[in-house]
Amino acid sequence: MSPIQLNIAAVCKKTNALGPGPRSVVWVQGCPFRCHDCISPQWIPIRTANQVDPESLAQVLMADPEIRGLTISGGEPILQANALMNLIQAAKAARDIDVILFTGYYLENLQAFPVTSSVHQLLDLLDVIIDGPYVSALNDNQGMRGSSNQRVIHLTNRLQGIDFTRHPRQTEIQIIDGELLFVGVPPTAVVPGVITNLGAMIRSSDEYQQIINLSFS
Repeated sequence: MSPIQLNIAAVCKKTNALGPGPRSVVWVQGCPFRCHDCISPQWIPIRTANQVDPESLAQVLMADPEIRGLTISGGEPILQANALMNLIQAAKAARDIDVILFTGYYLENLQAFPVTSSVHQLLDLLDVIIDGPYVSALNDNQGMRGSSNQRVIHLTNRLQGIDFTRHPRQTEIQIIDGELLFVGVPPTAVVPGVITNLGAMIRSSDEYQQIINLSFS
């Protein structure tokens, strides 16, 4: 067990909405950017949320043998670079996976950290980084980045054939124990539409465990 704990906001054990193929997703708690119209404002405060052991979490995320990738978002992952490094290393020890990370920092800012920093060690474990803060006025409703100022940067050749910028947006909505979790980068009209019609979507307590998959061109 690692002495370093990862402070997470949410976890999705399996999805196809945030990268190619079946993958797990981790959202960390806390972000310094406070982007206007952030889809997850409850994950902005830098506070203790759910403290987990990175190695133990990796075992949970890799439990399904179909999982082939890991996506990390937030919140701001770079604030927890050391703990995430431990998580990814443990996940890669279990299976040969690809790793995608969203960050509000631009890659050049991260590369300016001292070479001994855990930020560089984290970057060495990534295949794709989607960088830059979300700017709602630049949300062009395209691809897996939230706004057009954000860049999809391939740090390895592993996912080079995937066009993250032009790929149709996909949103998976998980309703678990009465809580609504959006997985993916939703098209601009999805979030208010879902909230408006939520009562019609959930007709009984049994349906609280359903997964509603929404794909949009």
